[in-house]
Amino acid sequence: MIRRLSVAFLVLAAVAAGLAYLSLGAAYQGFSNQVILDLPKGTSTRAMADQLAEAGVIRFSWQFLLLRILRPTARLEAGEYLFSHADTPRNIFSRIVRGDVFFYELIVPEGSNMFDIAASLGRFDFLKPAAFLRAARNPSLIRDIAPGAPTLEGYLFPSRYRITRATTEQQLCVMMTGLFRKHWRELQASEPSGTAVNDTVTMASLVEKETAVPDERRIVASVYDNRLRRGMALDCDPTTIYASLLEDRYRGVIYRSDLASDNAYNTYRHAGLPPGPIANPGVESLKAALAPAQTDYLYFVAKPDGSGGHQFSTTMEQHNVAVQKYRRATNRQPDPPPAPPRRRHVQKSKR
Repeated sequence: MIRRLSVAFLVLAAVAAGLAYLSLGAAYQGFSNQVILDLPKGTSTRAMADQLAEAGVIRFSWQFLLLRILRPTARLEAGEYLFSHADTPRNIFSRIVRGDVFFYELIVPEGSNMFDIAASLGRFDFLKPAAFLRAARNPSLIRDIAPGAPTLEGYLFPSRYRITRATTEQQLCVMMTGLFRKHWRELQASEPSGTAVNDTVTMASLVEKETAVPDERRIVASVYDNRLRRGMALDCDPTTIYASLLEDRYRGVIYRSDLASDNAYNTYRHAGLPPGPIANPGVESLKAALAPAQTDYLYFVAKPDGSGGHQFSTTMEQHNVAVQKYRRATNRQPDPPPAPPRRRHVQKSKR
């Protein structure tokens, strides 16, 4: 009798074990809306199993624990995981072993400055705009290749970034400057330049902010290059705006006081390149800065046709005609002249 009971018990145990094992391959969904679970570092297997079961991702917590017994050497990765459909305990366990964590996407368009990027971080509750700006103002991450850079502005490469709740503001800066380094190495391999990196990236940032027309980038770069060679002030509106942003006084348009500002980034008051980039340029603007077109142009103004293009001129007379044409077409009044400079500091171009 005892022997029969033992046999029956073994049979039942085998059946139960078989059913338990088969359940690991059965898809289950005990939730209606998608579930995001955060599994911090140090979370135990038991705690993971309980979270998954409570959220309805798996039917029973013991299923996850059984998988741990079957795969004792597997490393379970911490992170944030998204569950949106029915899946098997075996697949879920494998996802956590792979570290198939849920990513947020941060899009940084070409021409964004560090203030734009900081503002875009406001939609994430795990990244603080102020902390990002503090990190971005420290140029140590690119000091080895751009010793003259005052901040990371210009080196926070525009792209799509995948971030998680574990990403810090400093790590984001590392990611962005790392991508800049990659593209810079590729550009140097094809178009080597003896110009200081910070000067090139600064020039590229001016080009990026002045035109969105691809065919104009090298021409705009040539205008600034020609003015630098002649010791002329660049008179670049975006630098004046950036100076106002640095002083937290930009009001959406350029005022007389902005043009008269003594800020080192104001190229209406200071000849030569500004101290550093005013935005983060893309590859094409970097290429334009490395190899400007060969022209005699010294001036440009927007075309009144709304194309985003510019009319380029070699003389002030030609430029004035183009400006008047633009103003007549757009019914714009002449801009107020800048305040007389008290003293102009002329920087010798390194280009």
